[in-house]
Amino acid sequence: MFDENNDDIDNKKQIEKQKKSDFKWILALIVATNILTFYITGVLAPKIQTKNTYGNMKVEDVERFVRKNYLRDINEEDMIDGKLKGVLASLKDPYSSYMTKDEFSALLEETHGSFGGIGVVVGVDIDRDLLQIISPIKDGPGDKAGLKAGDYILEVDGKPYKGQENNEAVKAMKGEPGTKVKLTIGRNLDTEKEETKIIEIDRDIIKAETVSSQMLEDNMGYIRISSFDDNTFVDFEAQMKELEAKGMKSLIIDLRNNPGGVLDITANIADLFLDKGDIVYTENKEGKREYLKSNSKKVDYPLAILVNQGSASASEVLSGALRDRDRAKLVGTKTFGKGVVQRLVDLGDGTGLKLTISEYFTPSGTKIDGIGITPDYVVDLPEDVKVIGVENLEEDVQLQKAIEILK
Repeated sequence: MFDENNDDIDNKKQIEKQKKSDFKWILALIVATNILTFYITGVLAPKIQTKNTYGNMKVEDVERFVRKNYLRDINEEDMIDGKLKGVLASLKDPYSSYMTKDEFSALLEETHGSFGGIGVVVGVDIDRDLLQIISPIKDGPGDKAGLKAGDYILEVDGKPYKGQENNEAVKAMKGEPGTKVKLTIGRNLDTEKEETKIIEIDRDIIKAETVSSQMLEDNMGYIRISSFDDNTFVDFEAQMKELEAKGMKSLIIDLRNNPGGVLDITANIADLFLDKGDIVYTENKEGKREYLKSNSKKVDYPLAILVNQGSASASEVLSGALRDRDRAKLVGTKTFGKGVVQRLVDLGDGTGLKLTISEYFTPSGTKIDGIGITPDYVVDLPEDVKVIGVENLEEDVQLQKAIEILK
């Protein structure tokens, strides 16, 4: 028994000795880990010593460090684009930006009002997260190929797109005139007539239709402008003359949900209805003003202009000028309030800038930016009314009010 007890004592001593040994190893491991951590954070990722905290040297030092230490390959064009985007983003101006080649090209297409594509207006079915055709442009490639309003675009050239990928899908559908694109179309989804088909379409030059018109009762004309691009004035004047030839005695101009566009085009339209005087003036950071003026020629029949919160920028220039000069009554809800002017700058390599350079004011000196224009007749559209314009005259109470005023 004594021998056994001595063995137990010896075993306990060995266990205690082993514990002390293990503790030393654990302590050594902790020390080694801390040394390694210090090496990683203090040696492999040192503080970058910049020569100028807020100058070009800081940018150059950071770029030099990235080039030397970044694990993967660096795309030079992407790096330049990133730096320039950062410069414009630092302004915190939602209307100023640097644009890559693709982005600048897309903007110029919108401004010029024509591009290579299939000619459909698309939207997003939020519930299904799918792209849906709102309307094919009349006699466009899509229209001729049999695309219909309400069709869903499931795939473009075999690649599926969700609704949230609408920009990528639209880009894929655009292309050089004469080339082909295959769309997988879903029709009558969740009904007995549901079908899926592949339609091949030849791309062509698409001219964006920004102006539409119709004659209403009592020789009242109606012209809707969806945006102001390079073709808008010519189209507007032509359709106005067609209505005049049919005996138009008064006119409604619908600018609802018109986000704006080219300022000079807007001024040309305003000039049709104004005698000699100011249309709009801009003022830059130095206080220098530039005026756009109308000549003495004008048509003098009564005007009403429809506006809402989606009416912005150039739409506010037109409506503000015609109201200030007592040529039109405004009907609808307060406009968006974008009263600043951007200049497009072509950088010569396909990229470009859009930069806010001045603020504009109506002829009476009224500031628009951040404020908007409150109509002469404030008329709210019921929330359940989704379609506006002549095609839904029975529910469009704003259009009804404009007709009432002109009568």
